Amino acid sequence: MKKIAFIVNPISGGKNKKKIIAMIESRMATAGVDWKLCPTEYAGHAISIAHDADADVVVAVGGDGTVSEVAQGLLGTDKALGIIPCGSGDGLALHLGISRTPSKALEQLLGGVKVPMDACRVNGRPFFCTTGVGFDADVALAFAKAGKRGLKTYVSKSWSIWKHYKPLTYKVSVDGVEQEFPAMFVTVGNANQWGNRAKITPEASVRDGKLDVTAVKPFHFWQFPALGIRLFAGTANSSRRVVHLRGSSVTITRPSAGAIHFDGDPSEAGTTLSVSLSPSALHVVVPKGKENRI
Repeated sequence: MKKIAFIVNPISGGKNKKKIIAMIESRMATAGVDWKLCPTEYAGHAISIAHDADADVVVAVGGDGTVSEVAQGLLGTDKALGIIPCGSGDGLALHLGISRTPSKALEQLLGGVKVPMDACRVNGRPFFCTTGVGFDADVALAFAKAGKRGLKTYVSKSWSIWKHYKPLTYKVSVDGVEQEFPAMFVTVGNANQWGNRAKITPEASVRDGKLDVTAVKPFHFWQFPALGIRLFAGTANSSRRVVHLRGSSVTITRPSAGAIHFDGDPSEAGTTLSVSLSPSALHVVVPKGKENRI
């Protein structure tokens, strides 16, 4: 790599980036490549910066939202995505084996390998890690609208929604084969996790040309710890309460419009969600030795 652009989100994950910026400046002074820092100023800014950057590698310095924006800007170009994760979830970075310690992530980047990875769309909107509907999407949307951040607010919103939550019956079509079942939520993964090593689609690969679907059937509150253990152990698909499907295109139909999440960001959508995959549509820099394990 001859030219690197670092796109920095100053507020992702609620973390001040001054120390990270200083670390980048110090290390890059002796890296022997052209580089520049590009701070974002508003939501969506990283997309245009990445698309217009005169660089071989464009690095997202931030959380899942920043990574997703930078990746969107790189679609259709020969530039590669790099990641220095410093968000609250860092789902794609963890899937790719990138360290959450910024200095280590930078060294992995400088010694890394450029490989192609799949990109996805839900109702035409790009995503690169996961998308989904149901309980987790409802909580994410309520949390985003709360005006307050932090674990306390998230737990409060989760409990408030859980107390009155009624699972929906979903129709899920994978490569034209449809199944119908009640579920707490349905997640479609390009990568294997939501973030924080919570592997909701543990068998997913960003290089296999396939989407992985995990649907969790209704369960009692007392069953949550066992499901949680499977989630972080990467064995969620072995639970009898989990439906696991795989294919190159997925359509989810639900009885009513509502919340949706993609790459950590919540929004609202209609009753039908069409998820498609474009094989090898994006280049990404991964740690050397990880290229065949993602």
